Amino acid sequence: MYNDPENPIGVFDSGVGGLTVVRALMERLPFEHIQYFGDTARVPYGVKSVETIAHYTTQIAQFLLERRVKVLIIACNTMAAVAAGVVRDLSPVPVLDVIEAGALSALAATKTRRIGVIGTPTTVNSNAYARAIHEIEPEARIVSQACPLFVPLVEEGWLDHPVTRLTAQEYLRGVLAERIDSLVLGCTHYPLLKPMLAEVAGPGVALVDSAEAMAERTAALLTDLDLHTPSRRPADYHFHVTDVPLRFQTIGERFLGRSLNNVHVVKW
Repeated sequence: MYNDPENPIGVFDSGVGGLTVVRALMERLPFEHIQYFGDTARVPYGVKSVETIAHYTTQIAQFLLERRVKVLIIACNTMAAVAAGVVRDLSPVPVLDVIEAGALSALAATKTRRIGVIGTPTTVNSNAYARAIHEIEPEARIVSQACPLFVPLVEEGWLDHPVTRLTAQEYLRGVLAERIDSLVLGCTHYPLLKPMLAEVAGPGVALVDSAEAMAERTAALLTDLDLHTPSRRPADYHFHVTDVPLRFQTIGERFLGRSLNNVHVVKW
C-alpha cells in the first residue's frame, strides 16, 4: 500500500542541491525514512529542453514510486517549474514541490507584498514563482534575478568567500533597490549561502528558505493525511545517484552536515 505510514518519503533533484531539503526533513521529521534520487549523470537540467526535462522527471518519479514512497517531493526548482503537473498526473501519492512551498512562505513573510526571487536562469525565466505567488496574491510585486554563479560557488565550498560575497552584492543590488521585504532563495543550493545573503540583504529583508518551507509543508501534509510514521527507531536514508558517487558523497556531506551513507548507483 502506498499510504502505509511506515513507507518512506521520496525526494528528487537533478543533482545534489535537493539534499538541503533532505537535511531540513531530517531535522523536522527525524523518524521518517527518506529515499533520495539525484540525477548526477545528467545534471544540469537548465540547459535541456522542456520535453527532455519532463521525460527525465517522469522517469525518476516512477523509480521512487516503485520503492513505495508515501509522498513525492520535487526538490529541484527547474523540474518543478517544468514538470510538476506531469508528476502529479502520474502519481498515486501526494506531490509537493519547492516552488509552491516557497511561494506560500514568501507571502506569509511579506508585509509590503514586494517580494524578491533569486534562482537559476531557467527557474527565473520560467516565471514559475511569480505565477505561483500571483495565483494567491495578484497584487504582489515580484522582482526576479538569475544568479548563475551561486551553484558552482556553493559546490566549491565558498560559502563565505570574498568572491561569493562580491557576487551576491552585485546580483542583489537591483533587487534590493526595489525595496523588497522578503527574498525567496529559489534554488536548493542557496540555503547554504543563507548567513551571507542575510548580511548582504540586511535586517529588513526576510529570507525564505525553500528547504525549510518544504519541510514544514511536508510535516503539515503528513499530519493532514495521518501518515506520520508511528516508529521511533532510527530512520533509514537511501541515496540514489546516476554517476560519480564519490563526488556526490563529498559535496553531499557538506549539504547534509553529516556523514552520507547508503549511496547507490542507478544505471538506466
